[in-house]
Amino acid sequence: MIIVYVNNGDEKSMVHEVFLGLGTNLGDREKNLRDALRKLGAHEKIALESTSSIYETKPVGGPLGQPLFLNMVAKIKTFLQPYELLKELKTIEKEMGRKPGVRFGPREIDLDILLFDNEIVKTKELEIPHPRLKERAFVLIPLLEIYPDCRLPDGILLREILKRLNPSQEDVVFYKESPV
Repeated sequence: MIIVYVNNGDEKSMVHEVFLGLGTNLGDREKNLRDALRKLGAHEKIALESTSSIYETKPVGGPLGQPLFLNMVAKIKTFLQPYELLKELKTIEKEMGRKPGVRFGPREIDLDILLFDNEIVKTKELEIPHPRLKERAFVLIPLLEIYPDCRLPDGILLREILKRLNPSQEDVVFYKESPV
């Protein structure tokens, strides 16, 4: 089943505002983030608008003993539709060495669509807003850094959700300013 609320206008010529989550816990983590941002910015239908600082976090779920993650959020503008963008993100992940593996396991790069305009999409392949967005301080903190008044399509302020999560300072640790 799919539910999509699309902005008014001609979809094919519309520029969409999208927020992406980036995460990595294998290899040279900073380089992985920089490379992913470079690849996004080099795409002819994607413009990199802004990026958050980088945060270091413990893995959530997945196998025990995996390395710490570096996480950040990027705001892009794109002419791509949600499924087209998802395909491009999966291509970048594959180019950077990501292989299918254990759910929530270690990875060179993870690129997730967090928000796409004010759309709601719910299918087996894609869910927007990201289905675990409201549970993850490591996504909310960098997202709110670059978009402090961010609301979900249902109008809920993300900063209110973050307050309810009440993460400790050890949960999401500032690592470095934005690499861009």
